[in-house]
Amino acid sequence: MLWTEKYRPKKLDDIVNQREVIERVKQFVKTKNIPHMLFAGPPGTGKTTTALALAYELYGSNWRQNVLELNASDERGIQTVRERVKDYARTLPMGDVPYKIIILDEADNMTADAQQALRRTMELYTRTCRFILIANYSSKIIEPIQSRCAIFRFQPLSEDDIANRIKLIAEMESVELREDGLKAILYVAEGDLRRAINTLQAAAALGVVDEKAVYRVVGKASPVEIREMMELALSGNFMKSREKLRELMITYGLSGVDIVRQMHREVFALKIPEEAKVKLADKIGEINFRMIEGADEEIQLSALLAFFALFGQQLREAPLHSK
Repeated sequence: MLWTEKYRPKKLDDIVNQREVIERVKQFVKTKNIPHMLFAGPPGTGKTTTALALAYELYGSNWRQNVLELNASDERGIQTVRERVKDYARTLPMGDVPYKIIILDEADNMTADAQQALRRTMELYTRTCRFILIANYSSKIIEPIQSRCAIFRFQPLSEDDIANRIKLIAEMESVELREDGLKAILYVAEGDLRRAINTLQAAAALGVVDEKAVYRVVGKASPVEIREMMELALSGNFMKSREKLRELMITYGLSGVDIVRQMHREVFALKIPEEAKVKLADKIGEINFRMIEGADEEIQLSALLAFFALFGQQLREAPLHSK
């Protein structure tokens, strides 16, 4: 069983971090009068969990009879809205709550036509149904639907919150989690608790969860190794940095775009002047664009490291010119 499902909070009070959102939602649940809602924010921050916990607290043990959960990335066409959603919305609820709930997960993937059809359905069946739309990007939801919803914006989770939940799961599952393994999980999660839990579970299958196990299962290079490659290039050792690049791509099976994204993240940790970081970040962005457009990855990465080497030489000579 996926640990993300096994340890999914059942109550609103158990949801990690999103205090402001949870307090507002709890007020609606307390009065049993919720509006149409739009939960927006980055992935893995508790949007779907909040919707399900809301339904559980509102309806109790028979919540499944009063909730329709659809993933709009799979069922996102106008036909789904006209048939399945409308048929469910017009039926009466069970229990003492006078309406059912339809949860549309990944609603930002719905087609424009489906969203247009949904706006009218939301108005017609307000007496018997409430909608909870969940989206990573609220800007992809048309304005007429946004105006019909109370909007809740979820924030990326802090490292402390993720670390506490990861430690709890590791303890419950009797997993040996080392400190460097926890730091690696936080590095790859980037505020996404779901990714952090999945990474922990995958790494635990290898045995002890340490830094090496984490980077192995996520297919990312260690940030230390990425920085070492960049520092070799900046020091003028182009051939060694290129060897390091090939070693990383073979060992971790990384694509060129993966390497460039990690370089972009680590360039700001280099011990070089701010102006130099700006120029290197600009060049990394240019190389990333070239590769996305279809340029050869090895040639572009070699060109990027060559730029680092030449730029490093300029940095070393700069004091001489300033005199």
